[in-house]
Amino acid sequence: MYYLLLAIHSIVCIFLIIVVLLQSGKAADLAGAFGGMGSQTAFGPRGSATLLSKATTISAIVFMITSLSLSIMATRNAGLGSTVLEERPAKTAPSKTTLPAPVAPVPAPGAPANQKSIPTPAPTAPAKK
Repeated sequence: MYYLLLAIHSIVCIFLIIVVLLQSGKAADLAGAFGGMGSQTAFGPRGSATLLSKATTISAIVFMITSLSLSIMATRNAGLGSTVLEERPAKTAPSKTTLPAPVAPVPAPGAPANQKSIPTPAPTAPAKK
């Protein structure tokens, strides 16, 4: 339903653009450039509605209805998905790991053979209370 309404909305948008661009302005003649329209009316004299003006009115109404319908459908479907925080796995407490046994140090190359290296003490686990 959503995609059908979106297709209708797109077609109405294109049709509305074309219809509006085909119309001529109310003050398109030379007298309109110098204020020759009636000064007592706000927008000049009202003529009979042409086919293009009726098509503009109808397509504008359909455009507004489809816009409202699409926005309502989008907000109804917005709450159905899950958020990024819901998809993320919960953090677990770190497990107790054992440290590897210390490795005996290797004398550096070129060091005298009789020199002993000082071993480093192995780390110990904290005392339990």
